[in-house]
Amino acid sequence: MSAPEPQPTPQIPQEPSIWLWGAMFVSLIALAGSLYLSLGMGLKACPLCLYQRTFVMGVVGVLAVGFFVKELQPRALSLLALPLAVGALAVVAWHEYLEQTGKLECPRGVLGVGTAPQQSLAILALLVALLVIDQLRHQRLMGVLATFVLGGLLAFSAIKSAIPPIPNYDLTVDEDMCRKPKN
Repeated sequence: MSAPEPQPTPQIPQEPSIWLWGAMFVSLIALAGSLYLSLGMGLKACPLCLYQRTFVMGVVGVLAVGFFVKELQPRALSLLALPLAVGALAVVAWHEYLEQTGKLECPRGVLGVGTAPQQSLAILALLVALLVIDQLRHQRLMGVLATFVLGGLLAFSAIKSAIPPIPNYDLTVDEDMCRKPKN
């Protein structure tokens, strides 16, 4: 008689880490702030703002689904959300570069603290940091590097699709959207 085959041990789903909960909270704040700029303050989102918003919506979607679908391992969530967060961060870094070099003039952000891209840069940097920390807890350095490459490619594609790379913001009348500075 042969020994009975060992039964696979059922994996007990882990709970999301504090870093993932923080990333969910921060991504919801980023999304709420972005929507408030348009819906609450009446600002018009430029193409670069829309790309950032879309990436953040993706992060919220991935994390929300992962939190509610118990079959998904929470440790995979930050890996899935990270390319979207990196894409958003790279787009806002480009957006802020255009603002700092005088190629764009952007409206003030929520509560008038900095401009909208400056606020976005701060919150998205925090979001990426939380997701990276969550991944590094699982010693997934190569996964983090791969998500940065993928996120960078997504951002590059988004920026290049706004032809020309610096969108034509010749809006002399509008004061409620990113535009070329008045000389």
